[in-house]
This record gives sequence, structure tokens and C-alpha cells, in this order.
Amino acid sequence: MIIKGIEGMDSGSIESQIQQGGKFVIYTYCFSVILMTFRRSSNIYFIRADENAVSKGLKFTLLSAVVGWWGIPWGPIYTIGALITNLRGGKDVTAEVMASISEQSA
Repeated sequence: MIIKGIEGMDSGSIESQIQQGGKFVIYTYCFSVILMTFRRSSNIYFIRADENAVSKGLKFTLLSAVVGWWGIPWGPIYTIGALITNLRGGKDVTAEVMASISEQSA
């Protein structure tokens, strides 16, 4: 599991950031090649309390908006889903990541 944004942080500082409003999120994206559409999830990103989750996922949103539409019928369906998820700040996976971190440190 790759988590971007926690470089140099220990578990105490991560927990402190989460208490202040930080979170772990994944972004979705899709791309179409001729008639095939592929839906994927990004790595996990740590969003600090003072960061904007929507702007962090902008590259995935733009990728889907440009190359996601072309596969019929799933291209438009997956693209709309990816845009909605990313424009809401990604999918929050903080509980799962914290549970995993707790297991590893135990």
C-alpha cells in the first residue's frame, strides 16, 4: 500500500493531523481505448487539514474528463462516477488506513 503525503511523519503526527481534520483518500479515474473502458483507483493520499482534497485529485479528474468518455456504454457511466467522487474530495479511507497502521505498530 503506497500512501503519498506522509513522508517523514510518524504515527503520532499522523494521528494529530487526523484529529485536526486530516484524512486519507483515494481518487478514481477511468480511461477508454476504442470501445474498452478501464476504471482504476489512485494510490492513497494523505490530505492535511489545511489542504484542499479536490485540488489534490485534479489530475485524476482531468484525466477522466478527457479520455474517459469514449468507451460505450461504460465510458460515460464510469467518467461521471469518477468526476462525482473526485469533486467531492475523493473516497475517504481514513478508518481503514488507521486500522492498518494500528495493526502494524502492535
